[in-house]
Amino acid sequence: MISEQASNLIAIAVCVLLSAFFSATETAFSSLNKTRLKVLAEKGNSRASLALTLSGDYDKLISTILIGNNVVNIAASAIATIFFVSLLGGIGPTVSTVVTTIVVLIFSEITPKSIAKDYPEAFAMFASPIIRAAMWAFAPLNYVFSLWKRMVSRLFGGRKSAGISQEELLMLLEEAEKEGELDQEEGELLRNAVEFGDLEAKDILTHRVDLEAVSITDSKEKIARVFTESRYSRLLVYEDTIDKIVGVIHLKDFYQGTGLFRGSIRNIMATPVYVYQTEKIGNLLRILQANKSHVAVVIDAYGGTLGIVTMEDILEEIVGDIWDEHDEVEEAFRLMENGVWTVDCSVSLDDFREHFSVAIDSDCVSLGGWVMEEMGRIPEEGDRFDYENLTVTVTKLDDRRVETVTVAVRPPEEEAREARE
Repeated sequence: MISEQASNLIAIAVCVLLSAFFSATETAFSSLNKTRLKVLAEKGNSRASLALTLSGDYDKLISTILIGNNVVNIAASAIATIFFVSLLGGIGPTVSTVVTTIVVLIFSEITPKSIAKDYPEAFAMFASPIIRAAMWAFAPLNYVFSLWKRMVSRLFGGRKSAGISQEELLMLLEEAEKEGELDQEEGELLRNAVEFGDLEAKDILTHRVDLEAVSITDSKEKIARVFTESRYSRLLVYEDTIDKIVGVIHLKDFYQGTGLFRGSIRNIMATPVYVYQTEKIGNLLRILQANKSHVAVVIDAYGGTLGIVTMEDILEEIVGDIWDEHDEVEEAFRLMENGVWTVDCSVSLDDFREHFSVAIDSDCVSLGGWVMEEMGRIPEEGDRFDYENLTVTVTKLDDRRVETVTVAVRPPEEEAREARE
């Protein structure tokens, strides 16, 4: 027959084991990836499906786990006190407290939670049937605690939890990349999709100075030459000035059969789509789709033509650059043999900031605009200025517009020496 001390030791061991189970289950359900469970559930895994169902009612789940954990911990403490008092007499309660605390910490908290943190989905699926039974057993207590929670929430002005923010989602993507769950290309694609809604038409447009357009009065031969030289499939048509875009000509409409179309250009022009410069590109995409158009004319605060945005420009914000057989591959940043960078000034100022890791406080969209802003005038070739650890030199102009610059990056020690001098 088992002695009383042996029975108490077995009871304490069972309580410690149950405490470890409840502690590990709490960590598993708070750390699991619901997406992984959904994938397993869709493949027919019944335990994954049950774990998803239980995690959907998290308040009831955590209440059940805490009730079970506290019951077995209190029971372990009480039985341990009886055991040590019968064994050691007056110092039994003190020894019981010390031993129980150490055992619970090591075997019921730290160890099981560490294991569950490493394998949250597997442990959640293992524990789900037992936790479901515990939920049924503790249903009356759960009901009482749910009423208490509602009262406390009303007392302290509790609110529904907000959905995940864009910043939090971007942080999750970054963590997924670091953990190897996403490769760099997948992460970039998802990041572009998340940030897609923040961009406006002015952020991705092709500026008016870079547009290929023809006048409504131009001859068909001249228009054909522009089509050939630009290799574009669409051309803008303006009347008097570029600020008055009146139509868009498509290459397939311009050439009919074996020659040029017959009749007036007005007969083959499509009506242009106009949008304001602050139009979100998500809305702009829907506008283009609704109008069955490939290009939108972006206007500024004065109603003038600021530039154009094409369907391709919008899609490139998500999937990256789209090249066809006629595109010339141009590098915006080219490192020369002397360690100096040659930079195309049509590059966005955001890309320039990111490439050289500098903080630039400016409302300019392009690098060229910022260079002119820093110079305070229309620069000449050879003009230069310093900004933080960069020396920017104008190398090429085109009709008062800065086309390229060189950027020399000074080492930190050189920059510090110049600051001291």
